Amino acid sequence: MAKDGKNMTARELALQILIRVETQGSYANLLLDRALEAQPLTTADRRFATELVYGVLRHRSALDWIIGGHSSRAPETLPPALRNILRLGAYQLVYLERIPASAACNEAVELAKRHGHAGIAKFTNGVLRSLARAKAEIRWPEDPVQRIAIEHSHPQWMVERWIARYGRDQAAALCAANNSIPPLSVRTNTLRITRDGLREHLAAAGVTAEASLVAPDGLRLGGYPPVRELAAFREGLLQVQDEASMLVAEIMRPAPGSTVIDTCSAPGGKTTHLAQKMDNRGKIYALDRHAGKLRLVEDSCRRLGIGIVETRECDARNLDCFPDSAADAVLVDAPCSGLGVLRRKPDAKWRKTAPQLTIIRQLQLELLTAAAGKVRPGGTLVYSTCTTEPEENETVVADFLAANAGFAATDIGPLLPPALRAEATAARGYLRLLPHRHGTDGFFIARFTRKT
Repeated sequence: MAKDGKNMTARELALQILIRVETQGSYANLLLDRALEAQPLTTADRRFATELVYGVLRHRSALDWIIGGHSSRAPETLPPALRNILRLGAYQLVYLERIPASAACNEAVELAKRHGHAGIAKFTNGVLRSLARAKAEIRWPEDPVQRIAIEHSHPQWMVERWIARYGRDQAAALCAANNSIPPLSVRTNTLRITRDGLREHLAAAGVTAEASLVAPDGLRLGGYPPVRELAAFREGLLQVQDEASMLVAEIMRPAPGSTVIDTCSAPGGKTTHLAQKMDNRGKIYALDRHAGKLRLVEDSCRRLGIGIVETRECDARNLDCFPDSAADAVLVDAPCSGLGVLRRKPDAKWRKTAPQLTIIRQLQLELLTAAAGKVRPGGTLVYSTCTTEPEENETVVADFLAANAGFAATDIGPLLPPALRAEATAARGYLRLLPHRHGTDGFFIARFTRKT
């Protein structure tokens, strides 16, 4: 409910979420899901609230820069409520052409009245009216690094890293891709239907879909239909999953009847995809430290008709929960900084720091080393992350191979779909995907074989 006891508008809901994200470190996606369930908004207003939350988070630095050019006070000195009211208004004025300037300004003033006093409302009106008159005259910083960081709204330390690695133009392209709205992709449950069959099933429900170019089981849906309300979802014909994530099972490629361990399995997207590749024959042990997360894996298995998965609550750093004999294949989908999924979780870029990349690297290496001990001779070990950073990817792989002479990197070229077979790193045993080059999440997948 809004402060006046009325049901929230889309703008009020977005404002409350943005304040909590900024002041409490809350996760935008979780807050948004809960708020949309609790508030009786129309479908259009639900989409608008979602657009506002993620739009402001994607473009936060740019919005503050723009606001600063029309405000007598720097945005960082303003109270959180007022700062985010101005960001919401500025976002609509600069990035949403379909919203009339009068509506953006007037609604922001109404929010200011509810969250402040007459002086705050007058200040809000003055800043946004000034911006509306001059929005075509935005001048970004002259310094090239600062310009990318501000215009594309990324922390400067990230921009500096990416410029050093990819060059200025590619770094800017990566930041721009991170600010794009990602496609909604789903994985076909090939245990029950073919990809073409699923596409026809969705078309009958009014949902357009096109085949993924990089994931053989993937479809990209047109727009953002409410997937969980579709009969295809309820009937277990599909699973929401990014195309890059689907490539883990393609590269791992476990044989039907084999024994597999997924050491960090929740929420179960890769686990259930592995079961598909195994034709639901064999055994998959799905591990996680939290019982609540394992229930998500179990729920997905039931919906998709998968019966070969056994969940175990376990710390994958030592795998004491798994005294069984060695497995044919082991997957380590490791915790990481998540810098490859910023287009889906834009609030994450504002809470990450450079030192975190080296801190988490030790955990990733521990997980990979523990998993290696459960691979049978001749078996397969796969390491994956949803980050773009070498400290968490190539460096972890190099350190692991240096300390584990019994493992060798495997040429993954033959396992990749045609669109990716020319990737230069495939022969060295790993695949690096980047949003601005591949149109997927940023992802890293490496495959090793244990020598006999």
